[in-house]
Amino acid sequence: MAKPKTRYQCTECGGVTVKWGGQCGECGAWNTLVQSAASASPERFGGFAPAAEARPLDQVDVCEAGRLSSGSAEFDRVLGGGLVRGSAVLLGGDPGIGKSTLLLQYLSAISRDLPVLYASAEESAEQLALRARRLQLDGARLKVMAENRLESVLETAHRETPAVLVADSIQTLYSEAASQAPGSVSQVRECAARLVRHAKQSGCTVIVVGHVTKEGALAGPRILEHMVDSVLYFEGDSASAFRLIRAFKNRFGAVNEIGVFAMTDQGLVDVANPSAMFVSKRGATRPGSVVLATQEGSRPLLVEVQALVDDSALSNPRRLCVGLEHNRLAMLLAVAHRHAGISLNGYDVFANVAGGVRVTETGADLALLIAILSSVKDRPAGGDLVVFGEVGLSGELRPVQRGLERIREAHKLGFKRALLPRANLPKQAPRGIELIAVRKIEDALGIFEV
Repeated sequence: MAKPKTRYQCTECGGVTVKWGGQCGECGAWNTLVQSAASASPERFGGFAPAAEARPLDQVDVCEAGRLSSGSAEFDRVLGGGLVRGSAVLLGGDPGIGKSTLLLQYLSAISRDLPVLYASAEESAEQLALRARRLQLDGARLKVMAENRLESVLETAHRETPAVLVADSIQTLYSEAASQAPGSVSQVRECAARLVRHAKQSGCTVIVVGHVTKEGALAGPRILEHMVDSVLYFEGDSASAFRLIRAFKNRFGAVNEIGVFAMTDQGLVDVANPSAMFVSKRGATRPGSVVLATQEGSRPLLVEVQALVDDSALSNPRRLCVGLEHNRLAMLLAVAHRHAGISLNGYDVFANVAGGVRVTETGADLALLIAILSSVKDRPAGGDLVVFGEVGLSGELRPVQRGLERIREAHKLGFKRALLPRANLPKQAPRGIELIAVRKIEDALGIFEV
């Protein structure tokens, strides 16, 4: 019997080599080459459609992509308006955060009008039925199957022709076309490719559940995220009642959209006004707390930025951020020292975004700086104040996108003052809110005397 040929595949880029090495020759990543057996099955690599000819772009027939409502306004927002027919969606998140609960809820809602199929490779049908009864879901038309063999799942999907197919999860499915164990690089890539091919050929919407690593990234090869049309991440602390779904990739809508949910006894419930949830009414009246008007995709969101500055007993003071970028904090402290004459070399600085929200945009610079200085002086910035703006290295305040929408969101929640860059000052502002426009950080700090 001929000895089976082996190869080594990179878990980051999917590159293949016949010899093992410490570094991938394609992407340069270290210790990512995993041994796998080479298999040749030419029939597995069929295209989505018959061979096409090249033609001018303006001669291509274009039609609007049909969308299915999931029954949840927050989930539809993240997807760009709903599930697109024939698309493949990858949903990742920590164990126990609510991925299966969310999908079971929405499949139950969709099954009232369209056929659906839930294929679970991790739980039995009895476990799914118990969860559905606990959530008081209508399972009369919701079809489920407990199967980890991909060929059986696809055969059932061809026979039942569901409008939505859920595969839970991609790391526990296996295909007979690959000889490796479930969860390996080859199995994950093979199963994902065949599920995506089924979605494109049949017009069925496929939702794939993915596990995440300790670092929070999706487990498996990086090519998994390139195959699908949308990549969604389930975020939140299992000890908290609130969950966030964030879109990192979406071929049919905007990225960086978020959906906010609350975990209850009846499952996940939409949060209609997340700004009121993340902002404490009395928190901003205490020193070191400022309300930030941030932008998540197309949604303005108010969150509470907290800072604590304390004497340090260490030769190298600590700088810790939760929900904000650590390097951004170090830069802002240097700007405050250089342009405002405020030195925090002998202090520990801790920054946090309340509610478990993660803010990545630079529009949080000014709010973080105000919160730090409020903690240093032990003076509150004011509970009726909302702040946003980017701070440059020369101490200037730079404009941020959609400033007027942030102001309107703050005004809707009853804030009376807004500190913003002068370049974001609108021509016509909402009545009842005072706009304080400044050009430099020293002007902003001088106004509030914190």
